Amino acid sequence: MHPILPEGEAILQPPMDNTPNDAPEDAPHRIPNLGHALLFLSIAGLFLFLTQLLLLGFTHGPAIGGKLSAASFPPKLLIASEAFTYLATLTISWFVFPLLWKRPFANGIDANPDAARRNAFRLIPIGLTLSFAVQAISSVIAIPKDIPMDDFFRTPSDVWLVTFFGILLAPLFEEILFRGFLLPAVAIAYDWLSLPRTPAAREFWYSNNKISTPALVFSAVFTSILFAALHGQQTAFTWPVLLLLFCVSLILSAIRIRLRSVLASTLIHASYNFTIFLTAFIATGGYRHLDRMTR
Repeated sequence: MHPILPEGEAILQPPMDNTPNDAPEDAPHRIPNLGHALLFLSIAGLFLFLTQLLLLGFTHGPAIGGKLSAASFPPKLLIASEAFTYLATLTISWFVFPLLWKRPFANGIDANPDAARRNAFRLIPIGLTLSFAVQAISSVIAIPKDIPMDDFFRTPSDVWLVTFFGILLAPLFEEILFRGFLLPAVAIAYDWLSLPRTPAAREFWYSNNKISTPALVFSAVFTSILFAALHGQQTAFTWPVLLLLFCVSLILSAIRIRLRSVLASTLIHASYNFTIFLTAFIATGGYRHLDRMTR
């Protein structure tokens, strides 16, 4: 069995050398840090706010001052606004963060497409197996009959839109957010807070850009809690399902750290989502009998 990393690409100890500088004369620095992660979230939040405000104006007009929920908007418009938010955030980030990092955006988040491509035939089965396992376990869990996610499965056109969004765009954005920004950012903060307040320790901190194993473990657990919480509303905060999503996130984090590749975890995530929609597609006769999905 061939190693998952090619010869000469064994993981460093500590297990992540955080985006080493291209120019040897540059002082090492750790990216993305919490400030970068917060900036990325702020860009996404701004676009989401603007698109929701625009939707509110178009669909409710005079009722803007009233009390409205996400269910008040047509599913197609909600998905379109979220897709626009994701694409706009990634586009802006592609140009803004290289100015801060002095390196391309893909390098800064450790995209590493080569690792994802080399291991694709191993990563995709991991995503498929995870998805089938989670679906099998979820089938014996008592889930409320009416959950917010059901609103996106009312018409075939809505389901097709959600399918493409859930397989192509959502995994990429979520992996960049959680595994590209938050995972290293929280780990860097952990190492900084753990650093002894001595001149020697500070000199060591500024002389390298390593991230320690305890920091990565803590960050993987912490960001996986956030990942599960993000999907909480979709599942009506059914705790057994959220626990499953937490475990899935831990596996995605482990793969990202092991291969130093956000696109590797993205490939697993996309395969995971693909299996969910494939199961729904088969169960509903090609999305023609959506009533079969009702509980």
